[in-house]
Formats: sequence, structure tokens, C-alpha cells
Amino acid sequence: MSNLDAILDSSPPRNLSEALNNWPQRDKYTSSPSDWRDQIFYFLLPDRFSNGQEGPDRLLQHDLSTQAGIDHIRELRGTGWKWDAWQRSGAGRFQGGTLEGIESKLPYLTRLGVTTLWLAPIFRQRVEENSYHGYGIQNFLNNDRRFGERRDLIKLVDAAHAAGMRIILDIIFNHSGCNWFYDASAGDGYKPLYLPPFGSYSPIWPRKGYGTAITDPAQEKRENDSVWPEDLQAPECYLRAGSGNLGAGDINDEHSEHKRTDFETLRKMNLFDEKVLLSLVQVYQYWIALADIDGYRIDTFKHVTFNQARNFCNALKEYAEELGKDDFFLVAEVAGGNTAQDRYLDIAGRNLNACLDIGEQRETICNVGKGLQSPGDFFAGFNPYDPGMGSHRNWGSQHLSISNDHDHVFGSKVRLAADAANDHQGAAVAALQLFSLGIPCLYYGIEQGLAGGAEPDQRRYLNNWGGHDCLLREAMFRPEHTRAAGWEGTQKKLDQLPGFGPHGAAGWHVFNPDHPIYTRLAQLAQVRQQLKALRRGRQYQREISYLGYPFAFPDQGQLIAWSRIFDDQEALIVINPHGTERRGGRVVVEGRLSCGGLQIVANTDPAAPADRKPGAKVDVETKDGWYFVCLDQWLLGPSEVMVLANREAVESAGWT
Repeated sequence: MSNLDAILDSSPPRNLSEALNNWPQRDKYTSSPSDWRDQIFYFLLPDRFSNGQEGPDRLLQHDLSTQAGIDHIRELRGTGWKWDAWQRSGAGRFQGGTLEGIESKLPYLTRLGVTTLWLAPIFRQRVEENSYHGYGIQNFLNNDRRFGERRDLIKLVDAAHAAGMRIILDIIFNHSGCNWFYDASAGDGYKPLYLPPFGSYSPIWPRKGYGTAITDPAQEKRENDSVWPEDLQAPECYLRAGSGNLGAGDINDEHSEHKRTDFETLRKMNLFDEKVLLSLVQVYQYWIALADIDGYRIDTFKHVTFNQARNFCNALKEYAEELGKDDFFLVAEVAGGNTAQDRYLDIAGRNLNACLDIGEQRETICNVGKGLQSPGDFFAGFNPYDPGMGSHRNWGSQHLSISNDHDHVFGSKVRLAADAANDHQGAAVAALQLFSLGIPCLYYGIEQGLAGGAEPDQRRYLNNWGGHDCLLREAMFRPEHTRAAGWEGTQKKLDQLPGFGPHGAAGWHVFNPDHPIYTRLAQLAQVRQQLKALRRGRQYQREISYLGYPFAFPDQGQLIAWSRIFDDQEALIVINPHGTERRGGRVVVEGRLSCGGLQIVANTDPAAPADRKPGAKVDVETKDGWYFVCLDQWLLGPSEVMVLANREAVESAGWT
């Protein structure tokens, strides 16, 4: 029998004993998907996505790849617009996005083709700080009220499940928020010098909700003070090694600097203490039981030891399996590039589903999709003999394909649509994710061409353009003004700073289902869901012939083509990555499977003639031992995508 109402009507547990004595129970839990490769992920920051109050009268729908669109948005900003105020708003304030707002946009996301939502952390943050991103947790057993109540999370998850969608929560077990200070004797209360193994600073002082230190051990700790649950309040729960280099040391050395240091001012947990690790395991098991979560994205995975990583993941996997979630999804953020990602996947084995592909491959996807880099560089990333991530990418289920995210730990911190050559270029990049080996993950706003705010001639007014995280995190909705700083913000009071709205505006939103990228992605996502070969098939880059030249793999800016083959089904994907020019060519196919011809099942080019629209048949020709389709009589438009399938694939999807 479910006890959720009784739990939600009570205050959150103060310690794990309270939690264990009133453990959440549901009548039924949602089972895992049969294969996570079938999913399309969408990553969002709850504070920056929606407050549920977007109306059609405030929809911003202008093509910012044109001067006319830029001129119009400048009119909307008004003459008193200040870029520094807009950026300060984005870097240091909650904007007001909520869990209810996310729930209100489930139909929008469903039409886009999203099947799994990944939410940045929703757990309670320090009230005196403005950690809108969610990675500085103060209470691990409560969610932040600026996002909503615990009941709002459960409503969101239940509504998503009813819509056939899964929910992945972002979690942290490497560190807590800045919930205590180092003593003055350490030289700096926030970031003292790093102590090598096995040094630790003492004493440390719990932090009040007002931001000052609690120096009296007898003083009662209230809701906004210190860290919760109580099980994580003892100094011994933390390594207390100070602030070191997050990239220093050998990844195989469990006492290396990057595995001992605080994460800036976020406090490194002492995971060598089994009681601390068990407490964090129970915390996240609690949320599975309470909210029926389908998986976790695990932050800062590289900063825990192999043994800690394996044990933590195993405990979550096994608990979820007891609830009927036979493949609870665990995906790790491992900074440091391909080699580090590969190492943790090898060590964790079946306890870890995948890594976020946030290293070198993220930049490659963007550059290849924009026609700025050779497609061969992208496909080389799937080499099963590659000592980096190649073998794991080749599985197709062990990496989340990323083009943009909230950090960009590799490369410049610039949104995909910045300096776009046209109004739909992001769709070509996303097609590389949707149709290549792996689990695709879209970053919120890609479907609306979010570009980090300022057009090129305005970027001189922004601090550190290309190097600041906040410019990857503009809001999609319409805050006129940001929430007030600190405690007043938790009371829904507003600041005078402008809202950090889309495209350097305040008071406007971009939930536009007619945006050129949104409509293209919806079409491509639909065909991906219908053709198993596009989700689970083997992958082969295809040679192309131009103007009678021999078949060869293309250079940058030329057509990109590859096949996904599943049993007797072949799907051929063709992308024109050039942003301003049409492209065509003769594209190789698998003659053994597709000699009878292919059918076009998707074409994003609105200028396509009747014989190149979905449903049209394309003959397969042969010459000198090559089998190919002729796509050089009509040229595919800039940044457009075409998908073709053989008869067996078409029939498997139930098409004629």
C-alpha cells in the first residue's frame, strides 16, 4: 500500500533513521525500457526551462540568422538595455523555472520526439547562495523550494510516465555544497591551500543559513544551517583537504589530487569511510522509492575512486532491480576526455550503463555537422580498436551523444547556434546524434536556436564571451526580472535585474513548435522511433562520388552519408552540412540488401520536389562493382537531412 501522501504531508526526514522508519512505498513502480538505445534524451536546467506561464502573446519568433530578425529583437530590448546586467542575472540569480513549468511542457517535448528527460539537480541548495544550477546541495533529502515541492516532482514523474516518457535525475555523491567553513588557521575559510595525502584541516565550522559560521557546538542546527541529513554533518564525513587542482594526478591513483580536493568551494566527501558512502547510497535509493525515478546522471565521476564508483553504482542498480527496474539507467560525467571515460566504463562494467560523451567527440559532432571538419574524424570515433572511447561507442549503448551542454568542459563555451549560417543548422548537427551509434541527448533550446544571447557586434559588452558557463544557460521562458538574491529569492521576491531570457531579451519566451529546427527534429525523431535500424543497427560510413570522380569518403562541407544495418534492413542517412550551398552526389549502399531500391522516409528540405519527398522511391544503380543511389540530379539544401530505407526496413515499420 502506498504511503506517499503521508510522507509528503510531513517534513522531510532529518536523518536516515527517520527515512528508513518511514520508507516510501508505491503500489507499483515503472519498469525500465527494453533497450535504452531506443530513447531520445533531453537535458534541461529546471531554473532555465519554464515557469509554466508562457503565453502566445509573448512568443519570440524571429530568424536571428538574418539582419531583419536581429533588428527586431533589438527593438524589443529597448534603448536602456544593458548587457552586463543581463549577464549578471544569468550568472548569479535564479530565474524562476519550476517543476510545474516542466510538467506544463510535456506535450511540447512529446511532439519534439523526446522520450527521456534528464533534469539538472533539484535538491535543496543553500538559501544564501544562488546556485540555480543545483550542484551545491545543502539537503540531500529535500528538493529546493525555488523549483517546487516534493509533491511537484512526483507529479512531474507520474505525468511523464503517463506520456510514455522517462525521468533521469542529476545527482552528486562526490561533494556537498559549501555547507561549512575551514577555520581561520587554514588561511582561507573557503579555499585553503591543498594538503597532499593524508593531510586534513581541522577544525571546520558549520555554516548558518545567513552565511556565517556556527562556532558553538551546542547551537541547534536549523533547516537552513549546515548540511542535511544529520548523517552527513560530522567533520569526518569530509576529506577537508582544501582546494587543489581538479586535473592533477594519475586517474588510477585513488589518492591523487583530483580525487581528494574540494570542487572549488564544494566540499569533498570522505568516501573512503564506508558509512559515508552507505549514507549517500541510501539517500539516492530513497528518491528512487519516493519518486519512481528511471535513472541517474552521476556528476564528477572522475573524482571518485574506481572502487567507490563501482560500489555506489552496484548498490543503486540492485536496489532498483528489486523494485522491478531491471535496467535502472546510470550515466556518468567523466571529465578528462576519451581515455578517462573509457577507463571508468571498463572498471564499472555492468554497473554503469554509459558515459556522457563530453570530450573530444562533442566538438567533433558540432564541427562536422556545420561542415567545418571532415566526417571521417567523426566516424573514426567509433573504431572498435581505438584505445580511447572507440570500442564503447561501437557498442551503441555505452555513450550519450552530446553536442551542447551546460558546461562544455572541452572547447569554448559557445552555444551551437551562435553564428549559425542559417535558421536550422542545429538540425543537421542533431541528425548526427539521432542516427549514429549511441543514445542521443539534446540540450534544451537547441530546437529553438538558442545562441548565448548576443549577436556578434554586441559580444564586446559581455564578460568573457566564449569562456563563461552562464552563456550556455539562457532561459527559454520569459522572466521580466530575476528572483532576488539569497533568502528573499526563496520567498519569490524579485530583483531589479532583467530576466536572463532568450536571445538577450527579457519578458519573451521561445516555445515555438513552428521553429525550423523544432519541426525538422520532430520529423527526424519520428522516423528514428519507427525504424529499428536507426536505433540499433550497425554503422557504416558511405563513399560518395561527385561529378564522375571515383567513390571516396568526403571532405569537410561535402555530403555526409552512412548506413545503419539491422539484419536485412538498411537505412541510409544523408546530410548536407554546408550552411549556405546545396550539395549532391552518388551515395554507396549495400547492394546485397538494397539492390531493389530505397524509399525516402524523411527529407527536411522544404524545397524538395515530389520525387524527393517522403514516400518517393529511388532506384539503386550499379557500376564497376559499386551499388549506389543517384542524389546528384537534385541537390539537398543547406543543413538539410534525408533518410532512405530499403524494402525490408519500410515493411518492418508498417509502411507501404
